[in-house]
Parts: sequence; C-alpha cells; structure tokens
Amino acid sequence: MIAILGFVVLLLLLLFRMSVGAAMMLVGAVGIYMIRPAASLPVVAGEIFGEATNYNLTILPLFILMGNLAGISGMSRDLYDAAHSWMGHMKGGLATATIVGCAGFSALSGSSLAAALTMGKVSLPEMQRYKYDNGLATGAIAAGGTLGILIPPSAGFVIYAILTEESIGRLFMAGIFPGLLLTALFIVAIMIVVSLNPAKAPTAAQVETMGARLAALKRALWIIGIIVLTIGGIYTGVFSAVEAAGIGAFLAFIVSLIRRCITWETLKDVITSTLKSTGMVFFILFGAFVFKTFVGFTGVTFAMTQWVEAQGFGPTQVVIAVLIGLMLLGTFMEGFAILVLAVPLLQPLLESLGVDLIWFGVLMVIVLEMALISPPVGVNVFVVKGIAPNVSLNTIFRGIWPFWIAMLVAAILILLFPQIALFLPHQMFG
Repeated sequence: MIAILGFVVLLLLLLFRMSVGAAMMLVGAVGIYMIRPAASLPVVAGEIFGEATNYNLTILPLFILMGNLAGISGMSRDLYDAAHSWMGHMKGGLATATIVGCAGFSALSGSSLAAALTMGKVSLPEMQRYKYDNGLATGAIAAGGTLGILIPPSAGFVIYAILTEESIGRLFMAGIFPGLLLTALFIVAIMIVVSLNPAKAPTAAQVETMGARLAALKRALWIIGIIVLTIGGIYTGVFSAVEAAGIGAFLAFIVSLIRRCITWETLKDVITSTLKSTGMVFFILFGAFVFKTFVGFTGVTFAMTQWVEAQGFGPTQVVIAVLIGLMLLGTFMEGFAILVLAVPLLQPLLESLGVDLIWFGVLMVIVLEMALISPPVGVNVFVVKGIAPNVSLNTIFRGIWPFWIAMLVAAILILLFPQIALFLPHQMFG
C-alpha cells in the first residue's frame, strides 16, 4: 500500500512540475521514514554521498564539456558542412545531411538536447533557404537529435548503467550498431516521405566538385578523429569509458585553442553550461537512488516478480508489455524521468526472468528517444520550436511521425534480433 501511495504522490508531484530529482528524493525519504523511521536520514545521506563519490559519474561532466567545446570550436558546423557537401544534391539531401550531422555530433556530446539545438541552428536556415517543408525540416532535426542518447557516448546509457550497476563500456558498445541502424532508418524515412510527396523537398543544393567535397571532409577530420579515437579506444580496450571521456574533452579543448575560439567569455560560458547540466543530472541520480531504496524497502518488486511467475509469462512477453507501457508513459513524461522512475521497479523483475539488461537497456533507450518526440510533451520538439519560432508545434509534431515509426521499426528489429545490440559487447568482453 505504501508503495502504491508513493508512486501516486510522485506522479502528482511531477504533474505539478516539481523537478524529477527533488520529487524522487522527497517521496523516497518520506517513504523510508514511514517504513523504518530510524533509517531515513542515514539512507538519504548515504545514497547521496555514495553517488557523489562514484568515480564512473566523472564521465558525465567530461562528455558534456566535450560537446560544449565542439560547439564553440565550430566542429559541429564542419560536420554538417561535410554531410551537406556529399549529400545536399540528392532529393531530400539536406534533411539527410541533418540526420548524419546529428549522428556525428551525438558521438561527441552524448546529449539529445545539445544535438538538436546545435545542429538545428546550423541546418534549419539551410533547409528553409531551399524551401523544404517545415514539418520535414523540423522533424528531421528533432528526430536526429534523439540519437544523442543512443549513439555513444550516451548520457542515457551512463545513467542506466549507474542505476543497474551494468558496465558503461558494454552499454556504449551495444549502442553502436543500433545507432547506425536507426540513422539509416531515419534516412529511409526521409526518402519515403520525399518520394510520396516531392513538394516537401522541392529543390536540392548544387552538386559540388570532388575537390570541394574533399575540402569539406578535411575540415571535419578533427571531429571525426576525436570520435574514432574515443570510441575506438574503448572498443580496443586501450582505455576505459571514463578515460575516453577525459581524452575526448582534452582534445576538444586543444582544437578550440588551435582555432582560437577560446576567450575568457566563451570559457566561462562553456564551464557554466557544463556545471549546470552536470548538476541537474547528478541531482536526478541522487533522488533516483533514494527512491530506489524506498522501493526496495516496500517489497513491491518481489511481489511483482512472484505475480509474473504465477501467471507464467515468459521474458519476451514481459519485455514487450514493459516497452508498450514505457511508450505510453512517454506521451506525458520526459524520457529521463521515465528512466529513473522505471529502472528501480523493473530491474529485479527482469533479472528474475533472465533478461539481458544490456539488451534491454538499448531497447529502453530507443523507447526514451520516442518519448523525446512524442506529443504532447516531446522535449526535443520544444527545443526545435525555440529555434524555429515561426513554425507551429502542430507542424513539428506532424513532421516527426515518419521518424517515430522508424524508431518503432528499430525497436522491433532489435527485439527480434538481439545480436544487433549484443554483438560488439560479446566481441569485446566475451
């Protein structure tokens, strides 16, 4: 009964716009006090201290810093220009270049919001100049930005790994092929939309010479090199995920210095933005661990596991039911809120059924991507609305549906063929 009351109060607090971290910490602390009064304060203090001193969490500020430095150094612009140069002349090529640019920037920042905001500022004026349909243009930006929590380094995977105590390196490797698959499906979605309605991409950019293409690719080598070095280093075992984050942030800083993009003002902005984003994520995690302890005290996960076993449900049935439930939650809750709320409840159940949590983590992140663009609270949609004030929300939401369907197809393929996600982790870790 206390568990149900706790979840109801938590959902009400989130409905009234209390921050996710504060709501989970409040409900968790009060809930623990109601069950074991003497344990409340020590548990809250212990969980906060334990996570604040968790070495693996160092990865978050380092990758956020790397993404911010990539933005001020112009590397994100270089990446889009290279994609534009090679693909812009194709039908729907500018939207495709936006998806490719978002995928590349995601491999440097790990943030969906940063990818949508940064690449949107670069690509939207270009698509509007060539008279692209506003729905297709903004939909491509919003959907492309969601790749930030699937393609490593992914903040979503880091938080999932901390909550489940799974390997960050394994999750990063598991996200590579699904990230490439989803990028390809987004491009296919653009091709289908443009084939069915050519008016959505009426004109294409001029075909550039091979020399111009190679020059654009050369300018993008900085960002490509950092991506290959960090992800390749993790895969080959040369360094850990945390070390990769430190090396990537250092290289991004060096590139910014070489390009003379670092001033006291820009450095202050980068550091402030990094600290704000890191503080927000850390606070959510602190609240999540207090709430996770409360859930454990109630025994609700054990009762739920026993009920599922009594019904005779198999692992696949349970995973499908959970994913459908998460999709429904995504229509009115933000993705990270779903992640920190659902994982403590689902982990014991999935472990009892023998579900691979690395594989499930990839599926869950794809569902969270769907939440980022699902009406009415799709966060990425509102980010794109901020850089496209003259485009209505209805237009943006209409534009995201082909990409939402592409995400659903990706989830189904990974559900049917788990090796898409598990091949690289098995190759790397056995």
